Amino acid sequence: MPDIHLVTGGAGFIGSNLVRALLDRGRTVRVLDNFATGFRENLQEVADHIDLLEGDIRDADACRRAADGAAVIYHQAAVPSVPRSMKDPQTSFDANLVGTHNMLMAARDAGVHRFVFAASSSAYGASEDLPKRETMPLAPLSPYAASKAAGELYVSTFHRAFGLAAVSLRYFNVFGPRQDPSNQYAGVIAAFATRMLRGEPPIVFGDGTQSRDFTFVENVVHANLLAAEAPALAGEVVNIGCGDRTDLNAMVGLFNTILGTDFAPVYEPPRPGDVKHSLADISAARRLLGYEPRVAFKEGLERTVEWYRWALETGYGGWAGR
Repeated sequence: MPDIHLVTGGAGFIGSNLVRALLDRGRTVRVLDNFATGFRENLQEVADHIDLLEGDIRDADACRRAADGAAVIYHQAAVPSVPRSMKDPQTSFDANLVGTHNMLMAARDAGVHRFVFAASSSAYGASEDLPKRETMPLAPLSPYAASKAAGELYVSTFHRAFGLAAVSLRYFNVFGPRQDPSNQYAGVIAAFATRMLRGEPPIVFGDGTQSRDFTFVENVVHANLLAAEAPALAGEVVNIGCGDRTDLNAMVGLFNTILGTDFAPVYEPPRPGDVKHSLADISAARRLLGYEPRVAFKEGLERTVEWYRWALETGYGGWAGR
């Protein structure tokens, strides 16, 4: 049997992009997803080329079945929302921490060669020190951020305690095709793109001066592929971003330029749990993974806008009608 590359949450935004990249590399791909936040449509065009297991990472038996025969596990499955975790912290805990523990146990017991964990820059909290370095103390502001920070500790501990070759990739504000814009917890770029393409002004929570190291999904996928093959990863935590930041007011201007529009944002009160500024120091990713961002923010934004234009025109995911 060929080595299996398992993507948990493979029907989601990042996971479905990673699945395609693995298939392009000729890998044998298995997906575990419960379709709570992922879309079957995200896997429709590759359905005949993957082993799809419908199951929940909160179910230890489902995790064991998925890990059986796997060489690499890319653990992307999560409930990926700060605002949702503020309203429903229990689900964030169960999916993001209990689910991660279940996958780590399954990986250990199956003899998996490499475990790549999708961590989050939200773990840094509200510290004004920039750029964010992996050695900084963590101060999560939301249950989502806390669950991801705790997941990192479990990943590192499973390396020290059981010898599991593992790494946590701290993603910085990932955006791109297949990110679900259809609910109140949507990522800001997905939400801006769909609203402005429909002729509606973007909504900004806060004054728009908050800034982010927006990272196109292709860069994150590239980092996962590197992490699967990099030598001597021993439970490290590594920032994955672009090392640059853009504030939301400036981003509205970029959207207007790309779309040929002149929308002014609608400002609403800040959301609890959101951080003010985020910027990645990616020197560790360069050193440990050989990582360099492949797609700059503006190019990624242009490609994202075109994808959402197509998605709205075709009714992809049912988003056009929501």
